[in-house]
Amino acid sequence: MGEATALLAAQRPGDTTLMTGPLGKGFSVNTAAGNLLLVGGGVGIAPLVALADVEVARGRSVMMCFGARDANGVYPAELLPSEVEYAVATEDGSMGREGRVTDLFAEYMPWADQTLSCGPTPMFRSMAEIVRRDGMRRNVQILMETEMACGTGICYGCAVFGKKGVRLCCKDGPRFELLDIY
Repeated sequence: MGEATALLAAQRPGDTTLMTGPLGKGFSVNTAAGNLLLVGGGVGIAPLVALADVEVARGRSVMMCFGARDANGVYPAELLPSEVEYAVATEDGSMGREGRVTDLFAEYMPWADQTLSCGPTPMFRSMAEIVRRDGMRRNVQILMETEMACGTGICYGCAVFGKKGVRLCCKDGPRFELLDIY
């Protein structure tokens, strides 16, 4: 959905592309966590699918909750490892539970040893409200969806403003603790 994506989509086998990466810090799974809750919305599904593949292979129980506006935006369950439990929420009720993925998060959060999430800012804000209402400090890591223009921390194009001040997704993140930001 943009110039860079169009260029990548036009690549043919054997073409080369110069890239810088990976940038920032990815998820950090607690070695003692046996039950992982993955919460995604929209394009936030991409890192969660990769994480599910790795963690299922390590023998962890993985529950993935995914939200979309309608059934057309839902990630196909058959593309996930068969060991992953998968729950879907669509805003229009055309697939899974009617509502938002944060409704599923609230339901499954008590089961999880650790929650890892990637999605839009409004989803994170809602998750933070749920965690605060729960009254317990939960281990919830988020990957911020943001453009990283320079990737070096010079431009501040990926700045997020949290409780610890300004953080740069390209250097300090994009992984953050949910309640450190929201």
